[in-house]
Amino acid sequence: MILEAKNVSKSFLGLQALKKLDVSINKGEIVGLIGPNGAGKTTLFNVIGGYLKPSTGEVIFDGHNITGQHPYTVARKGMARTFQIVKPLTGLTVLENVMVGSFLEGTSTKHTQEKAGETLQQVGLYEKRNQTAGNLTLAGRKRLEVARALAIKPKLILLDEVMAGLNATEVQQTIELIHLIREKGITIFIIEHIMHVIMSVSDRVIILNYGEKLCEGTPKEIINDKRVIEAYLGEGFDLA
Repeated sequence: MILEAKNVSKSFLGLQALKKLDVSINKGEIVGLIGPNGAGKTTLFNVIGGYLKPSTGEVIFDGHNITGQHPYTVARKGMARTFQIVKPLTGLTVLENVMVGSFLEGTSTKHTQEKAGETLQQVGLYEKRNQTAGNLTLAGRKRLEVARALAIKPKLILLDEVMAGLNATEVQQTIELIHLIREKGITIFIIEHIMHVIMSVSDRVIILNYGEKLCEGTPKEIINDKRVIEAYLGEGFDLA
């Protein structure tokens, strides 16, 4: 097991965003996280990644208790994440953006350039490596966000709505990228609102509702669960 969140709760001025959550992810898995807006999905990611300290509970990553540790400390241990709203360093080139993450692994500029170039090849942005990041399309910025996360050579990557705003072709290309990431041995925890995507790529799916785990299971189990249909999917949802 690579990640465990045990009895995790998070409150904001009396608002209970997460309520005694238990989440576990095995090495090599792709686990989807879904739920209505405000269910606590991004809050959970922020707690796991060190951006928020839980009110109760603990987070264990790769055998280490990382509860309350800073994001850069968590990153050095091998956890990376993307964000819903992508914010590349717009004045830098695509290559330079990825080099920032690569410095966690290496110290020389030549080494980081080489590693950043390899990462850009993986995500299909190598030909645009010398382009200013601010000139990328939304799809390009999303891929750059993934590349920046991959640059630290993570064991686990948290993907927060990497397909939001993309067209059908771009979504399919991102699905292929997710499979490629997994083939490299990286575990994936993914939030996504495009249901046919989350159901097609995930080994397991966790459903949050009002900060609590509603249920979890395989995609087929989830779409047939009456609680999930009532809370989120709605009648007539089709896995296809």
